[in-house]
Amino acid sequence: MVVEVALAGLGLVILLLAGDALVKGAVNLALRLGVPALLVSLTIVAFGTSAPELLIAISAILDGAPGLAIGNVVGSNIANVLLVLGVPALIAGLDTSHCDTRRNYVFMLIGTLLFMALCFVGPLTHWHGFLLLGLLAYVLVDTWRTAKAQRARPDDAASGPAAEETSEDLEGADPSISGWKIGVFLLLGMIGLPLGADLLVDNAVEIATRLNVPETVIGLTLVAIGTSLPELATTVSAALRRQADVALGNVIGSNMFNLLAIIGISVQVGPIPVDPAILSFDLWAMLAATLLLAPFVFTKIQMGKRVGIGLTALYAAYLIVLVT
Repeated sequence: MVVEVALAGLGLVILLLAGDALVKGAVNLALRLGVPALLVSLTIVAFGTSAPELLIAISAILDGAPGLAIGNVVGSNIANVLLVLGVPALIAGLDTSHCDTRRNYVFMLIGTLLFMALCFVGPLTHWHGFLLLGLLAYVLVDTWRTAKAQRARPDDAASGPAAEETSEDLEGADPSISGWKIGVFLLLGMIGLPLGADLLVDNAVEIATRLNVPETVIGLTLVAIGTSLPELATTVSAALRRQADVALGNVIGSNMFNLLAIIGISVQVGPIPVDPAILSFDLWAMLAATLLLAPFVFTKIQMGKRVGIGLTALYAAYLIVLVT
């Protein structure tokens, strides 16, 4: 049992490091080829940071453990709101009164409702995936057009979140990086991601079997928390720098990609049956967590330390309900 836990932890570490390497390599290669920074941020960075979750989902389906795939996505979305926003709010507070994330939040809510509806008519198959990917494509095009319009208006040039975006602002961008380093980052990412995913999934399934715990629960807890660690590190860093828009935007964007991209792509590999327990509890917990963000998105309410305590307490209560 100790060996399986250690190997699962090693797989998670490899996944996180490989995902970071892939983002660095892909971002710098795209910029060197002349791809606009805005387009890179909307596509390569977003997909690259979701690569660990995607590889976990695909590996789980191929290994006959699809419950791990859907559990990881649903659990990650819950953790992103309650834990990834709760901890930085508890540490430093998040001043969300000046954040304009309303449009993307609405897209995330629509994506959440669509995903839930598809789960209730599941199992999730190819055509469900096409619907999710279609919504993702619309969101990306709409975001790109909105960002371009903001940059074209002089009055918004200093205020729009994407208005002053340059290649140096992108995650992983390094104008001085050499070509051979870009190649090394890409190679490490492409080798490390499938290796880490296989290690994590195989040993997570073994742990679930030995403990007689459904694989879905392992995905909702162990795997979900692990794959949310990069987002947690980003939001804590943003909170300490008083960049609430980065923290909130990171969570909203991550949740959208989890539902639309990861599930949308994964079901092209194989169908994903939906555990009745997820239908009766976890999907509703995910929707409740999503709706909890509404006051901070649409009003001037700030995420102070009391809110941070409340969010983290809710996540602890959710975990207790799962394990009991």
